[in-house]
Amino acid sequence: MSKRLISVALTTAIVALSVSACGNGDDTGSSVVDRAAKDKKLVIGVKADQPGLGLRTPDGSFSGFDVDVAKYVAKELGVDQKDITFKEAVSANREAFLQQGQVDMVVATYSINDARKQKVSFAGPYLVAGQDLLVREDNKSIKGPKSLNGKKLCSVAGSTSAQLIKDKYAKDVQLQEERTYSACVDRVLTGQLDAVTTDNSILYGYAAQHPGKLKVLNSPFSEEKYGIGLKKDDKKGRDAVNDALAKMVSDGSWAIALKSNLSDSGFRVPRLERY
Repeated sequence: MSKRLISVALTTAIVALSVSACGNGDDTGSSVVDRAAKDKKLVIGVKADQPGLGLRTPDGSFSGFDVDVAKYVAKELGVDQKDITFKEAVSANREAFLQQGQVDMVVATYSINDARKQKVSFAGPYLVAGQDLLVREDNKSIKGPKSLNGKKLCSVAGSTSAQLIKDKYAKDVQLQEERTYSACVDRVLTGQLDAVTTDNSILYGYAAQHPGKLKVLNSPFSEEKYGIGLKKDDKKGRDAVNDALAKMVSDGSWAIALKSNLSDSGFRVPRLERY
């Protein structure tokens, strides 16, 4: 064999070994359980502008029911609260964050549906909400989704809430998109838009922030099962997170978190859907 051929063969072998070594050391395909056990750290995606669920506080920390659920699950996976990094997730980037490995899990009012199951795995549900409408307190013309024809309705990019209303209830509604629900709420408060639609669990928080100015119609017309998003096909992680959620309910921590964050909501303990 010529020196040139030997050199090529050696180079090829070295490259192959390097790729193999990198692959063996890469945790991107491992379970969240393994990453938690190895690193004792987790990065968790949460909402940052949803009072009562996921809200960034003035000191930069996060609070809300989703945040409390995330802390409990992390503890059950062996990660202390101080070793959690919370990363703001909006509706449009939750799948991408999980697929790209930017977060280890997402606990961000993340409704479980078949389309999303094609991209990520879900544990839960840990809460079952319902789609509703938020309007100004003095608005008498909007009584439900069927009365939205000709009205300006806001939701966020990546959410299916507004399109559901257009498809099923009011084909002449004018849909507006914002990056966050807080931006939608601001535009309703100023009269630029007529209503915001999303889950009642989210809307209750905004109404509580603006007493006497905003109201939730309190007539839910869908069922939204909130799950914890994990990387696709992480069955080990899904089983472990489901076990943590079951324990959170059984030891009373779920009820305590609900009362402290969503005290007047009336939500009940959901049934875990292990799949």
